[in-house]
Amino acid sequence: MTPQQKKLILPIIILALGFVSLVGVALFIVAQHANESPRASAIGGPFQLVNQNGVRVNEATYKGGPVVMFFGYTHCPDVCPTTLFEMTEVLKRIPADKKVSAVFVTVDPERDTPASLKDYLSSFDPRISGLSGTREEIDAALKAFRVYAKKVPQDNGEYSMDHSAIIYLMDKQGRFVNALNLQQPPEAVAREILRQM
Repeated sequence: MTPQQKKLILPIIILALGFVSLVGVALFIVAQHANESPRASAIGGPFQLVNQNGVRVNEATYKGGPVVMFFGYTHCPDVCPTTLFEMTEVLKRIPADKKVSAVFVTVDPERDTPASLKDYLSSFDPRISGLSGTREEIDAALKAFRVYAKKVPQDNGEYSMDHSAIIYLMDKQGRFVNALNLQQPPEAVAREILRQM
């Protein structure tokens, strides 16, 4: 072996060891993540709110059956009443003895008291609960579910609420499953919900 070849061997050995170490670290990281059970997009979590009957509820209140959860407000001109109507049509296809909950959480607690929610929801399926709370409690729920909501002032001194309109399907342990598509036939949505029983 020439002196020139001996000089080349050491850098080659160092490069090879570095590559093997890099591969080992990468495999370790992949193995660590494979053993984790990631929570679907980390959507959902603890909340403390008040239902339309003035009863304090939290995430544990709804465990044991699938939950459809959506956020809106009673002064909403179109998206919210449409969603509630569509959800009523879905719930008609789910037998009353099935533990399925639908929850409408206000993004406007300043106007949506439990009493006003009760009156508003009387036009829809009685299995739809309305939740309100203090501004801080609502903000905590919005953060847990990654919901966007913002007050938009109007010329007449009133305001509307700009908000995301995702309909969350949670499983019976309170874990996020997916976003429901209410553009499907009500029977298809009902089957999707019942798969979480």
